[in-house]
Amino acid sequence: MAAQAQEEMQVHTLPVFFSTRTLYSLPSQKFMIPASWKRYQLSQLVNKALALSNPVPFDFILRKTGELLRDSLQEWCHATGVGMEETLEIEYVESLLPPSRLAGIPHNDWVSDVSLGIQGHFVTTSYDGLVRVFDSSQILVHALSGHTGPVTSISVLSGSQNSDEIILASSSHDATARLASYNTETRTSQALASLHLHSSPVSSISSSSSGTHLLTAGWDSLIGVWDTRLPSFDEVALPSADEGKSRKRRRVVDGDDTASSKRKAPLSVLKIHTSRITAALFSPTDEKKAYSASLDSSIRKWDIEVGICLHSQIVAEAPFIALAHLSAPDILAASSTDRTVRIFDTRTFTSKPSSLTSSAPIVLQHASTPASLSASPTNSHHVASGGYDGVVRIWDIRSTKGAIASFRAGEGADPEKRGDGKVLGLDWRDGVMAVGGEAGLDIWRVPENAEEVL
Repeated sequence: MAAQAQEEMQVHTLPVFFSTRTLYSLPSQKFMIPASWKRYQLSQLVNKALALSNPVPFDFILRKTGELLRDSLQEWCHATGVGMEETLEIEYVESLLPPSRLAGIPHNDWVSDVSLGIQGHFVTTSYDGLVRVFDSSQILVHALSGHTGPVTSISVLSGSQNSDEIILASSSHDATARLASYNTETRTSQALASLHLHSSPVSSISSSSSGTHLLTAGWDSLIGVWDTRLPSFDEVALPSADEGKSRKRRRVVDGDDTASSKRKAPLSVLKIHTSRITAALFSPTDEKKAYSASLDSSIRKWDIEVGICLHSQIVAEAPFIALAHLSAPDILAASSTDRTVRIFDTRTFTSKPSSLTSSAPIVLQHASTPASLSASPTNSHHVASGGYDGVVRIWDIRSTKGAIASFRAGEGADPEKRGDGKVLGLDWRDGVMAVGGEAGLDIWRVPENAEEVL
């Protein structure tokens, strides 16, 4: 009987319709596929049917459940209760090659944010109050001071990336943000301006795609809108009681000069959130629009030019802590303390407040709080999340049941130094992912292929 059952499994076939958003399309027809086939055999089928000279590995998503095929088709049918006579709809996508660790750079304190925005360099911000610049050999080439508290985030202004003179914007628990220039040739920096609005820690700072404007998000429930013009005089007066204290607490590293920088005021202030704002980002397609996330369990869409909130997306008991735009510009990822990442299509954000009942997002479940996000620079369906459990997970938003790849920060390092520290910052560019957190800076190779934008 066992032999007969095994024989039936081998000869039984299932009707399957394949679809893809890649460049490798099969004819639109029904295929009869052996029930015993797994991912590898299906990938071979696509390659042979298309006569690909260079083999391309594929993964397969069962449309009925939104999960990747990990076992045979028959085992999946039995596990999900799908009848063997039902026609299966399967979408295939290019496989993500396994990430591999390249290097690790220890820090004296937690790394709160990372950036790969300077070509051939890694920029980190730390709870020790410094912004550090490392070269491609992982050598510290410069450290910028000026903040008097933990530095929370970093943004490399886009307009300066093709110049030797790079403009860096940083935010801090000291309730300020700062602009500084860094010269990649001389490896020196100069303080340019300090940004003054907030009365409590600044969670994040981000720049527009042109590099002409900035957004700051504060614990005081305010969003600051700034231009990057350097003032010729102090636009915000220094309180006399704080002047002496500020001079005493200021640190100088490698000749940084903060005394000459001017105190800058915002262009405008956006108000509607009722709790800490954790992130604010410009729209990648319209610099007059922005999005913000808050511990008040809302995502807000803003018209910066007019200074009004265009839409409030409320999710009950889901304090949001990070935002990221996917390569498809209308797709927004938001992570929450409820251990989820939600994927919103911002084209559904109307002028009226709405809840999840009106436009339910894709939900990616996590084992711990995902504190940081970074979208794939080339694949409009991939996004990475960094968790408080020390694990970085890479997701294909078409498959919601589990990550398509994952790794632990510090994996492959000295076991005594590895630990399971929180991941606090991510940046993913040009096949490299920088990971910042309690374990310092980790650098990983994450090969991938571009796919059609949503």
